[in-house]
Formats: sequence, C-alpha cells, structure tokens
Amino acid sequence: MTQSFDIVILGGGTAGYVAAVRAAQLGKTVAVVEKDKLGGTCLHRGCIPSKALLRSAEIYASLRDGERFGIEVSGMRFNLGKAMERKQAVVNQLHRGVEYLMKKHDIAVFRGTGRLIGPSIFSPRSGSVSVEQEDGEIVTLVPEHLIIATGSRPRTLGGIEPDGERILTSDHALQMKELPASIVIVGGGVIGVEWASMLNDFGVDVTIVEYADRLIPTEDEDISRELEKSLKRRGVNIWTGAAVQTDTLEISEAGVSFQAVRGEEAVSFTAEKLLVSVGRQANIEGFGLENTDVKVENGLIKVNEFMQTAESHIYAVGDCIGGLQLAHAASHEGIVAVEHICGQRDHWYAPHLVPRCIYTRTEVASVGLTEREARDKGYDVKIGKVPFQAIGKALVHGSGEGFAKVIADRRSGDIVGVHMIGAHVTELISEAALAQLLNAVPWEVGRTIHPHPSLSEIVGEAMLAVDGLAIGI
Repeated sequence: MTQSFDIVILGGGTAGYVAAVRAAQLGKTVAVVEKDKLGGTCLHRGCIPSKALLRSAEIYASLRDGERFGIEVSGMRFNLGKAMERKQAVVNQLHRGVEYLMKKHDIAVFRGTGRLIGPSIFSPRSGSVSVEQEDGEIVTLVPEHLIIATGSRPRTLGGIEPDGERILTSDHALQMKELPASIVIVGGGVIGVEWASMLNDFGVDVTIVEYADRLIPTEDEDISRELEKSLKRRGVNIWTGAAVQTDTLEISEAGVSFQAVRGEEAVSFTAEKLLVSVGRQANIEGFGLENTDVKVENGLIKVNEFMQTAESHIYAVGDCIGGLQLAHAASHEGIVAVEHICGQRDHWYAPHLVPRCIYTRTEVASVGLTEREARDKGYDVKIGKVPFQAIGKALVHGSGEGFAKVIADRRSGDIVGVHMIGAHVTELISEAALAQLLNAVPWEVGRTIHPHPSLSEIVGEAMLAVDGLAIGI
C-alpha cells in the first residue's frame, strides 16, 4: 500500500511531534513514523523522568533540612518504588497528551520501523519511507518533504560495556529497583552531575570521574567552580582531569573497580555500580540513510541554518544533527524546518539564543557565550556579577548560594551571555534569553521593575552591575 503526504517525519520524539503539529497548523498533510512511543527520549528516557526523580530528591533534601525552618520530622525515609511510580505517572500523562495532539491535528501516525528508500516507481527521488508496521503490514509513504528526527542514544565508552546490572547508562538508571550503596559516575557533564546530585540526595555514596579539567566543561568557568564546590559540600567525591583506564575494569559480585590516571598518578575506584555518562550518540544507522545523498560528518547529519540537508527536500532536526541536543532546541529546529518548507524563510536557528539548564541542587542556567568564548571572539567584555546572598527571597527560600553573571560587550553594550547558579534559576533564564533575542542592553533589563521579594531580582541587579549601578551590593 502507498500513501502520499506533504510532509513525512521519521521519528516521533520532541523534534518530530512538534514539527508535525506546526506543519498541520500550516495546512500540510502530515505523517509521523515511530517505532516506539510518541514523545521519544525526552519524555520516556530523559528530561521528564529524570526531572521527576530530581524533584523527589529536592523534596527529600528539603525535609531533611526542615528543622532549620522550624519543621521537625521523625521517622522519615525515602521510598524509591513510590518515586518511580510517580515518575511513570507523570510520563504516562504527558504521553497521553502527545497522542491527543496527533488526533487533534489529524496527523497520521504509523507505528513501526521506517526505512528510507531510493528513487523508485513511487517517487523519482529518494526520501520515501517504507514502514513495517506492528501488525506486519508494509506501507510506503511518499512525501513532498521528509524530516528526519531519529534522535540519539547514550554514548558508551569503549571497553566499558553497559549490562544494566553493574554498569549502567542513564536509561538503565531510570529503571532501578533498588538504590546502590555507592556509585561511580564516569562523566561530569550535564547528565552526570544531575545524577550525582540526585543520588547524593537519596543517600548514595557518589563519585564523579571526569576527563576534562572541570565539571560541565562547556559552561562558564565560574559556574563550573561554584557547582563543584556545592557538590563537594554535600559529600560528592569529584576527580577531574582523570582518564579512565578501561582495560583495568573488573566486575564481581561485590561491584566494579577500575583505575584512572590523573597527571602521573593512578587512582583506583571501587563501587557497587558504575554509571557511564559520556554524552549521546546520534541515531543515524539502520534506517536507510545511505539510500539518499544526505551528508554525514563526524557521526551527525549535516544541515544548514534552516535544517535542510544536501537533498533540498530532506530536512533533519533534533539530536541526530548534534549541536546542543536539548529538547527545547530540538522543538525549535522542528519548527524552523517546517516553516522553511512552507516558505516562511525569516525563521532560522540561532544556537546562541538557546537557554541551557542543569537541574542539579543547586540549579544552573545559561544563555549565550561564556566569558572565555566572548574574549576568544574578540569582545571587549564588561561583567556584572551578583550573589544570591544579596537577594532577600533567596534567603527566605533558604538558599543563598550561587550568583548571576552577565557578560556584555563594552563597545556595543549588547548582552553576549548570562550565567546563573542558584535556586530555581532554570525558571529565571528565559528573561535573559528574551533580552538577547531583542538585542537588549543591560540597563534596559536592569530598569525593568522586578517584584520584591522575588528571585528574579537577581537578573535586574546583575544587569545593573555591568555598569556598576546595582543597588543591593
């Protein structure tokens, strides 16, 4: 059986289903091919389930600290099973929401494995999709335009193969039935530090081993140092600049052990479990990409600023093209691709405008360039930095650690980067992202009236601090 559509989307994750909805809004006939569940990694194995567990960790930590607020609690314990049940309930509710969106917008969903086919009797060009559906029936989808949104999977470390028991990926960790007494996390990037924060709050003995010379090495150096201090105060063991020697790995009934080299020193690590968190790998294999002229570089599909591949009718979005590999970035990429297909060429993808969030305790959020990146690009930077200790709501909240840092260009006055670490900063970064989108300068944001007391005051104060005009410091 053959069916034709204006747009076929291979993959129903965040990038795919958002693109589908936008295309339907613009009057296109749309089909989505998904072999697993709509919602993809973010909904089922990433953002949502991990943040649900991080929320459990946050509440548990707050209750342990309750006496400071005049709340005395006795007999408290953490129930992993209940936390996992709540996590799954959140996922299920959101999954039903995505299914509803497909029906609401009359988007055809083909459940099965899709494979790209080259030019055929159905179409003179590549990009048609043969779908083997769950019931075994095969249908061929012929689109005017194809969007590849196949996502990514946890990257593994050669010589340390995850088995789901002793050696875990984040996918495995989200299905844990029991908490280990101890765990070593190989990788101190975003996913690694989030799991370290969560498991530490749950009472697990946590060690991070990171190859780079600091945690979250893509973030601003001041933020990295502050996060490391915060995690160390809570008892997390951190080893940076350490190269794991995979050939020393040993697995036993008691746990895992291995060595890492830092400088000229060999350090031994032993724990009940090991979590491999060394990034994510694009899914570009197994669906017939070789049957097209789409270009691949360094394991990623190559696209232009409109998400267009080397074949002009084929687009790619989300983790399979690399970049920031964030759900909200993927959503935006999907919208950019669809609007370009529909002739709305004024909408393009600007990575420097995408906010980045890390949901540790305490949180990290940023948008734009780091200080080092700004200097390397030739900006004459001026910086405003305000501690949360100067913000009344932060002290009321019980968390005065952290700061906000604004980086501006002295010549133009433009904001080039904003970086924050502190309570609920992931809810504050959008103001900074909007400021950059609108090409605001710091004094414009600083003169915006921020309510008192609120955590948002730190944004206004940090903006004013760029020119030495902050009121509260």
